[in-house]
Amino acid sequence: MSLVTIDELTDVQLDVLREIGNIGQGNAATSLSAFSGGCVNIAVPDVSVLGVSEVMEFMGGPDEVVAGIMVRMTGAVCGMMLTILRRDFVTKMVDTVFDHRVEDFGELNDIERSFVEEIGNILSGSYLNAICELSGLSADVSVPDVTVDMVGAILSVPAIESAVNGSKVLFIDDGFMFSDKYERYAGQKASCHMIFIPELSSLNRIFSVLGVGK
Repeated sequence: MSLVTIDELTDVQLDVLREIGNIGQGNAATSLSAFSGGCVNIAVPDVSVLGVSEVMEFMGGPDEVVAGIMVRMTGAVCGMMLTILRRDFVTKMVDTVFDHRVEDFGELNDIERSFVEEIGNILSGSYLNAICELSGLSADVSVPDVTVDMVGAILSVPAIESAVNGSKVLFIDDGFMFSDKYERYAGQKASCHMIFIPELSSLNRIFSVLGVGK
């Protein structure tokens, strides 16, 4: 029986999505380590089904400023994925690579902004690759749309998109731990988040291929 709304996900289906999250985060950590020239370890991601207002509250309220990197997916897996990078995550990554401590997104220069954009590409690409690897399905992604704005503004697009699926989104709460190489941040956690809004037909296709019914 096919899902009609995101709200109908069973515990088993959520476990499958968590496993995809684990694989995607592991891939992302490996890529980020290579990209940044050091070692970034992972914490277990938490996958939840939340309303957009709940996501906004989790992120610290509508006025919290974050970086959002959005891509759209087409092919056998359709939908959108939004990567949200908190300021502490961006601060630590930029500082470890460029030795430049930034307190605000507005302090990023062009090279650093491109670096942040590439981090978003790595994260969204890692999760999409995990979905495709497990399911055997294929998908293409659009050129990323990068925005630095308040959470309320950035979540306006997911709010519209999720209305079709029952006003809920798949929210992946990620955590990355810095290794001892980064003396200033050794052992500290940096947070980023993924919002995945697949078309229900694509989500049903993924579960069907994996043999996970309702």
